[in-house]
Amino acid sequence: MQKFAAEALGTFCLVFAGCGAIVVNDVSGGAVTHVGISLVFGLVVLAQIYAIGDVSGAHLNPAVTIAFVLARRFPLKSVPGYIAAQLAGALAACGALLLLFPEHATLGATLPHGSPYQALALEVILAFFLVFVILSVSTGSKERGGLVGVIVGSVVALEALFAGPISGASMNPARSLAPALVSGHLEHL
Repeated sequence: MQKFAAEALGTFCLVFAGCGAIVVNDVSGGAVTHVGISLVFGLVVLAQIYAIGDVSGAHLNPAVTIAFVLARRFPLKSVPGYIAAQLAGALAACGALLLLFPEHATLGATLPHGSPYQALALEVILAFFLVFVILSVSTGSKERGGLVGVIVGSVVALEALFAGPISGASMNPARSLAPALVSGHLEHL
């Protein structure tokens, strides 16, 4: 249960801070900026890796959990609990954002600009690159210390910086699903 709670809390923090940065940028007339949003996503991932990495591995992302299983570094039996916890944390974060910003239409939903196929292709490549880096620098399904948080957080920020304006640079099904469900913007899900 402790691992599932850590995943739920970590994903809550990721979605609350990251989608919250998008919402605050929108309601403040652009004060956070695209660069700021990208940095928020990268920094919250960095922080969560150091905060809960030794408890759950700080996957924060169903794609990462599945990648660890495919790499035979995480037990298949834990996948349903991890993904359920990640989705619960993401949904709770979007619920909190809805309470704080009820007038905001999308709550930071991943809405592509341009072709949906272009955005999908970008998301697949971005998620692959993120997972490749995570599997390359992590020692297992648990992390403590070292530079893993800095490296993974930097990749998230880097990908959000260059691809965010086109695809939203979600790289994370839980991060995309929760704001879409809570805001009712399912058209690009």
